[in-house]
Formats: sequence, structure tokens, C-alpha cells
Amino acid sequence: MDAANNRTLTFQIFDLVSGDDDARLCRDIPEAQCNEQPRSFVLQTLSQALSKIGDSLADAKIVLPWLLGAVGAPMFFVGLLVPIREALALIPQILVGGYIRHFAVRKWFWVIGSAIEGASILAMGLLAMFGVSGSLAGWLIIGLLVLFSCARGVASVAAKDTLGKTVSKGKRGKVSGYAATLSGIVACAVGAYFALAPSDFRPDWLLYGLLILAGISWFAAATAYARIPELPGATEGARGISDLLTAQIKLLLQDRELQKFLLARALMIATALVGPVYVTLAQSRTGQELSALGWLMLATGLASTLSASFWGALSDYSSRATMAMAAAIAGVLGFAVLAASYLLPAAMTHIGFYAAVLFILGIAHAGVRIGRKTHIVDLAGGDRKAEYVAVSNTLIGILLLMIGGLVSILLSFGAEAAIAALSTMALLGALTAYRLTHAQAPD
Repeated sequence: MDAANNRTLTFQIFDLVSGDDDARLCRDIPEAQCNEQPRSFVLQTLSQALSKIGDSLADAKIVLPWLLGAVGAPMFFVGLLVPIREALALIPQILVGGYIRHFAVRKWFWVIGSAIEGASILAMGLLAMFGVSGSLAGWLIIGLLVLFSCARGVASVAAKDTLGKTVSKGKRGKVSGYAATLSGIVACAVGAYFALAPSDFRPDWLLYGLLILAGISWFAAATAYARIPELPGATEGARGISDLLTAQIKLLLQDRELQKFLLARALMIATALVGPVYVTLAQSRTGQELSALGWLMLATGLASTLSASFWGALSDYSSRATMAMAAAIAGVLGFAVLAASYLLPAAMTHIGFYAAVLFILGIAHAGVRIGRKTHIVDLAGGDRKAEYVAVSNTLIGILLLMIGGLVSILLSFGAEAAIAALSTMALLGALTAYRLTHAQAPD
């Protein structure tokens, strides 16, 4: 009886959030899998929300730099955070995308990857709590981040492939959108506490506790994902490394639309890289109090809460328009910040200014992420979603390391130079994204 009640509740939640009379219709998944779509939708949304909560509480752009400062690690390590966090989650995917095809059920790759992510972040919080400091702490945190990122790369391919198998076209963007909204609410609550609680109620160890909580979130996400009713899928195409690399390169060279998407995504890397630049600017001009971290977390979480569902629905209608609009917002924002640095220098000394900047950037970056994820899944035909995701993410991972290196060089000339370059990239990315094929056009 409990199982029947849970199933009924799942269907009710699915009908409520789908919001249309054709909620149960499936456009591109088998009928047997379609019958389980309500349960798959709810569990994927829940697990992604828990994973995103972990991301918010252990944000490599905001929280981890504070952690390195709290344990007295040299500033050198701060520059390694975002490239490692992003690129090492992407580069291995060209191999994982083919290997995962050996398995008819692929959700377990996400479950194991999520558990490793949780253990890595949990270990960061514990080593800091137990007094590890200085360069040793820095190297340990970076090493754990490497492990975290590699596990995330495996989970990323499995997530998109499982999503493509279990949730129908036209509803996938809502999974990411609702998950980001739920995680944003939690991030807002934590950020508000850090920002507004009296100093006596904000002890230094609270930062370490934040990371421990993030690790627990990933364990909970793995538990929810394990219950997704994924039916066995095709296993054709499982190949060795040499054949796989050849096939991936051939796919990249022959698929013109994939090439255009990758160009747009490469340019839109700017929306991810510019965030730490704003944080660095804020730290240099306002200090590094824990309350300042709270304001930045609150701004980022609020941005996801208010915008993610909108971006998710828009990306199901037009993922290219979603990417273009979001990237344009990020580009215009950068030039507005540069103008403010010359016209309103007094504003640049207040944390509220940077919170507002990160709020707008958070909205823009959420749109870019949701739009590109929906676009690549809907663009890939048949059972080739894992390959499309893998070749896309691997190439972007390599470019991320290269562009990240260039940004580090630009930062030697000042944050303003880096902001100008990244904002220009974002605007070019918006133009390129708008010229992509409409992936959500009726079949």
C-alpha cells in the first residue's frame, strides 16, 4: 500500500510540475520507459537538486577560495580551483562516453560518481576542521578537487544519457530548471544566515561545517538516483580507446551543427570564468569577512531560485534563444562593471555592489548552462546522446584550460583587462548561439 501511495504521489507531482494536458505523452523514448516517466522525472529532479545543493555549498568560485584563505594556503592555489573543477570534469568524457555504452543500465555511473564527489568534499571540510593548514592543506584540497572533478566527469555523461533515456523531449529542461530552483532556495538560506547572523553565531568552523553538509548532500543525491527506474538500453558501439577516439574525431569533423554548437559553447566559457574575477575584485576592495561570503552566496543562490525555472521552460521551447539571451546579459554586465569602475569608484568599495553583479551573472550563467545542456541532448538523435555529450565536453575541457591560462595572464594586468576580454567573448557567444539550428523544432 505504501508503494502504491508513493507511486500515486509521484504521478501527482509530475502532473503538477508538467503543467499541460499532454504531460504523459512521450516524443522520443520507448513506451515501456514512458510508463515510468513520472517517477523518473521526480527522482531525477530530486537527485539533481541535492547535487546542486552540494555545488552551491562548496562553490569553487566563491566558497573554496574562502576555504583556502581560512587554512592559510598560498594564493597560488586559488588560481587552480576553477580550471581543475571544470576542465578535469570534462576532458575524460571522450573515453567515458564510449565505455559507458558497454552497460545497458547507466545510472550506476552517476551513483558511484556522486558518492565519490561527496567523499571528496567531505574530506576537505574535515581536514580543515582538524587543523591541517598552509601549503599542505592547499595541496590536499587541490588533490581532492582533482578526484572530485574526475568523478563528476563520469557522472555528467551518465546523467545526460540517463535523462535522454528516461525523460521525454520537451520536459528535460524542466528537470534542470526545477532542480536549480530548489538548490537556489537552500543557497539563499545559507547565504542569508552568513550575511545577517551576529558574529557570535558565525564561528570560523561554520565554513568547514558547510563543506561537510555539501558532502552529505551528494550522498543523498546518489541514494535518490539509484531508485530511478531506468530500463536497459542499446549497448552497440562499445569500442576500444583507439577506435573510440577515431570515431569521436570523425563525428566532430563531419557534424557541422555540432561544430557550430561547440564554437558557441567555447565562447560562452566566459560566463564561468568571469565569476572568480569579480570575487577577486570584491576581496581586494572590501575584505574577506565571512559576512561578505554570505552576501555573495545569497546573491548567487537567489539568482538560481528566481531564474532557473524560467530558463528551463524557455530552453524546452528554444535552447538556442536561451543561450543567446543569457550570454548577452553576461557580456553587457561586464562592460557595465567596467564603466562603474571609472564613473562610480565609491560603489566599488561596498560588498552590495558585487553581490548585485554576481546576482545578475548568476542569472545569466544559469541560462547558459541549462540552455546548452538541453540543446546538446535534443540535438543528438537516437541513442547517440552519450557520444555527443562526451566529444563536446572533452573539447571544451581542453579549451577551458587554455582560455583559463590566458585569463591568468590578463589578470597580471588587472581584473579590468580580464573582464573586458571575457565580456567580449560572451557577446560573441550570444551571436553564435542565436545562429544555431532550432533543436526543439517539431520532428
